[in-house]
Amino acid sequence: MRARRRAAATGVALLGALAALAACGGSGSDDAAPSTTAAPATTTTTTLAPDDDLRLNQIQVIGTHNSFHVAAPDAEHELLAALDEQQATKRRYTHRPLAEQLGEERIRQIELDVFADSKGGLYADPALRRQAGLRPYLDDVPEMAEPGTKVLHEQDVDYHSVCPTLVACLTEVRDWSDANPGHVPIAINIQFKDGPLIFPVPDQAVPEKWTTEAMDGLDAEIASVFPADRTITPDDVRGDHATLEEAVLAGEWPTLGESRGKVLFLMINPEPYRSIYLSGHEGLAGRILFTNAEPGQPDASYVGLDDPVADGARIAELVREGYLVRTRADEPEQEGRTGDTTRLEAALASGAHWISTDHPGPDGAREQYGTDYVAELPGFLPARCNPVTAPAACDDAAVEP
Repeated sequence: MRARRRAAATGVALLGALAALAACGGSGSDDAAPSTTAAPATTTTTTLAPDDDLRLNQIQVIGTHNSFHVAAPDAEHELLAALDEQQATKRRYTHRPLAEQLGEERIRQIELDVFADSKGGLYADPALRRQAGLRPYLDDVPEMAEPGTKVLHEQDVDYHSVCPTLVACLTEVRDWSDANPGHVPIAINIQFKDGPLIFPVPDQAVPEKWTTEAMDGLDAEIASVFPADRTITPDDVRGDHATLEEAVLAGEWPTLGESRGKVLFLMINPEPYRSIYLSGHEGLAGRILFTNAEPGQPDASYVGLDDPVADGARIAELVREGYLVRTRADEPEQEGRTGDTTRLEAALASGAHWISTDHPGPDGAREQYGTDYVAELPGFLPARCNPVTAPAACDDAAVEP
């Protein structure tokens, strides 16, 4: 489709040039009388209508890493630092509420770490909080006692969140979207967690394992907040193609006009979570999340590559082929502290569709580290034309006016 548009634009420009030559040069005969009136110059412009001509894989946005994360209070942080000072220091960042990230920080991709809690209360009494002598967690967050998916970084020790439940997080995104329906699609990255603690503490919670049934429940929670007409799903992209990957390679991502005001969900985890989610849903039929599959697999559509410096060439290749790609502009305790923008610049140039950061604009790392490091698109736009895949006529300012 992009090739046809480029060919059409070239044809229009060529016809315009021929017309101009004919007007200026006459018939070419020696007997022809010279023209006494100069022919008007012929100019042509190619107008691109973003809603009709630009697709989801032809834009680029900034996102946040661990978008829910809130740093532990000092009393808990001191206990963490006693266990592992380096790891504790990496957790000293706090994100703003999701609505503020989407609004004031112009974020269009968020990341949520999710824990299954089918009976409720599994993460309602964090061990480190008790050791620090703080008031009971349920006094502040009573919803932790209820069944449903929880959003936190690490059970018992790094659990503070701007939205402790999945439904609460999604409701905040939906409400912001309702108030700003012209936004480009918001990508919501889901990372399934059920493993052991990095910080070993006594009396720690043992996470529920993510099973196909538990993932069914997660899909149901998503659907309870976002109706089908507000989400972009694998079924929507696959259409009549035999596989999702076939549709992706054929350029079947929806246009901006078909996508504004919607969200899509992406699985950060590779195996075994991909296979667990696919069980009973061949090719992601009926599923909401796009899996982090390897190219060549039937459900391949989205790839996560965290290092745009080492993997910049591969990211650009995948983007040109039609896959969606997420990368990271920075790592905790690195670029924000040093102010180094090498990785950010590589991410922007790679064409990765989502560039995740701990230091979004407009403030960046100033408050945490006192540096000028900030990860944002040029001009602090919420979205721009993808530098690898967007047509030449694409106007950054028109992607999300």
